[in-house]
Amino acid sequence: MAQAFIYDAVRTPRGRGKSDGSLHDVQPIQLLTHVLRELKDRNQLDTALLDDVIMGCVTPIGEQGADIARTAVIEAGYAESVAGVQLNRFCSSGLEAINMAAAYIMSGQFDAVVAGGVESMSRVPIGSDGGALFMNPQIVARHAIVPQGISADLIATRYGFSRADADAFAAESYRRATLAQHENRFGRTLVTIKDELGLTLLDRDEGVRPGTTAESLSKLKPAFEAIGKAGFDALALLKYADLAQIDHIHHAGNSSQIVDGAAGILIGSKEFGEKTGLKPRAVIKAFAVIGTEPTIMLTGVVPATQKVLKKAGMQLSDIDLFEVNEAFAAVPLLYMDKLGVDHSRLNVNGGAIALGHPLGATGAMISATLLDELERTGQETGLATLCVGGGMGVATVFERIN
Repeated sequence: MAQAFIYDAVRTPRGRGKSDGSLHDVQPIQLLTHVLRELKDRNQLDTALLDDVIMGCVTPIGEQGADIARTAVIEAGYAESVAGVQLNRFCSSGLEAINMAAAYIMSGQFDAVVAGGVESMSRVPIGSDGGALFMNPQIVARHAIVPQGISADLIATRYGFSRADADAFAAESYRRATLAQHENRFGRTLVTIKDELGLTLLDRDEGVRPGTTAESLSKLKPAFEAIGKAGFDALALLKYADLAQIDHIHHAGNSSQIVDGAAGILIGSKEFGEKTGLKPRAVIKAFAVIGTEPTIMLTGVVPATQKVLKKAGMQLSDIDLFEVNEAFAAVPLLYMDKLGVDHSRLNVNGGAIALGHPLGATGAMISATLLDELERTGQETGLATLCVGGGMGVATVFERIN
């Protein structure tokens, strides 16, 4: 089987996903086009060598509809022969795009792909596409489908994570992100977004809040208690009847931030690198996807990791660094607890709590961060994983090339 190599990675800064965020006036197609052009220009890439552009997008309607990947290919001036496709596996879509690209290349059917994702959450609000999973009353009732915040609080309750545990984890995420930003650890991948006049709109992740502490976070009110009391707690407890109640520990400060952003990763075969003269930075060793119980929903990072390690013929001890998407603090807390992964190896530059979670792009962003950190520290192997709505998990193992 052929190998799939990573040759480069580019991402925009994450802008606050509100009307006063720095990227709010930038359309999602502009964010994605900027990423594609940057990959082309800085690698002097003959885009005719690409087979496809695969982009995750979780809310593919309005400005993000009509196959935004193909639209960006056209707008970025890529060769007419380059195709484009948008996919949606909820929060893991950006990593799913990478895995799909790798599968095409490993099968020998494709030579090179740009994979990644885009989400402008300030312009296309989360959940605005509807869908039977969350909107059909019969399906919601029959399968006890609850909002993800309730699922996160259910995890915390079931596995014994306290509000103090979650706030301490979140504060450390902010501390690490602040340090990483100060030391320019994202510099190789991050590209500045400018307006039509060439003025800088954003050149760093906007949600990082230096000085955030567990004490300051302790003053925030639980975000999901009200909707829980309105009926979702009772619905979840129909399936988890061993619990007397759900403890609501998550709030805006220990949950992922809503942001805007895009990312792209150039993936190709060995022959593609030889044709272009590009040096591979990493190889994609293995990838896996798995389904999990849909009410608690967000536990999939654990079995997805176990599955991908088995596919790779590796042990947890073989992995140097982990990126676990911080959708809610309870997710990485569960991951560390169940797998015995030390926090010193996990999300070492912070995560979505401090940096933000642009749904369709996050999987590609954390993969790029993982690769950059492996190179910065001289370590060899990394694993990226995300929990997924509807009860799923995705994981990928990368190996740096010296």
